[in-house]
Amino acid sequence: MKGTFIAILFILFAYLESVPQSQCGHLDFGKRISFPSAYPFQGKSAFANDNFLRHLMPLDKANFVPDSASDGFVEQVKELRERAKEIPDDYLVAIVGNMITEEALPMYQSRVSSTEIYRDETGRDDTPWAIWSRGWSAEENRHGDLLNKYLYLSGRIDIKQVEKTIQYMIASGTDFGFGHNPYHFTVYTSVQERACIAHGNTAKLALQHGDSKLAQICGTIASNEKHHETAYSRIVGKLFELDPTEAMVAFADMLKIRMIMPGDSMYNGRDEHLFDHVLNVLMRIGVYTITDYINVLEHFVGVWNVDKLEGLASEGKIAQDYVCGLPERLRKMEERALARAKQTPAIPFSWVFNKEV
Repeated sequence: MKGTFIAILFILFAYLESVPQSQCGHLDFGKRISFPSAYPFQGKSAFANDNFLRHLMPLDKANFVPDSASDGFVEQVKELRERAKEIPDDYLVAIVGNMITEEALPMYQSRVSSTEIYRDETGRDDTPWAIWSRGWSAEENRHGDLLNKYLYLSGRIDIKQVEKTIQYMIASGTDFGFGHNPYHFTVYTSVQERACIAHGNTAKLALQHGDSKLAQICGTIASNEKHHETAYSRIVGKLFELDPTEAMVAFADMLKIRMIMPGDSMYNGRDEHLFDHVLNVLMRIGVYTITDYINVLEHFVGVWNVDKLEGLASEGKIAQDYVCGLPERLRKMEERALARAKQTPAIPFSWVFNKEV
């Protein structure tokens, strides 16, 4: 994601910019993206092996797409296309958006490899952090490949336009806003992997639309992403244990500087606001909404015991107040955000042969 809402986020960020400083404290969290003076994870190889390397998954041998080497390949493709016939265009736009985000993996891998502690100097470093980043990337690569193959065989999408979008997106890159700081990176990836509940939601919708195989694919990806979330979340949990003030400020930082989404640079050669339009569709059909985002925040506030932390330095306490108060303030925006997404006019999407969605 891995992903893992611009219609949501435009409203959300406009709101955050308007939050009085009295509610955020006197710190400008977004300017505190600095590397902590003493990184607490050095020498924590045992923790790495026990708490996140074991979340790398073995290759799944299930056959989710027709086997081109089998005698029944043509019939299997016909069956796939028959199942996909009833899938509505708005769902296709949503799942293509998810797939493209997964396919932009080279962009994410380059960011992981340039982040302190996760850095892979040789490309084959044997530190647990480098092993994790390569293994994580390999799993994410399979997600994009699987969705791409299935959607291509369905005959329901313009694969040339989809591939064009992927190439533009990887070439343009994205600044996620966390520099080389591993605290910010790990908070960011925890939230992003949790946001991959969107894959679970697409699984439910695929089942409703009569495509049980596509539902199985999306469900399997969602399960993989859950393992990734658990791994990153445990790292952040350890940061809160060893360095609570810096961890707390990092959490606030990533919320305050707008948590740039992986698909932020999505472009198909014509639509300068393609990502915004995709996210409107995601929210409209219930793949990912502002309610989901708020639930993600509340989940991590609970998992990391953010509201119960004591003994924080002054900047940590200010960050704690900001983070703990944010979900309640965002709840006031839910209805307005959903109404805005539903009111947006349909526009043509090149991915579905310029049909209006």
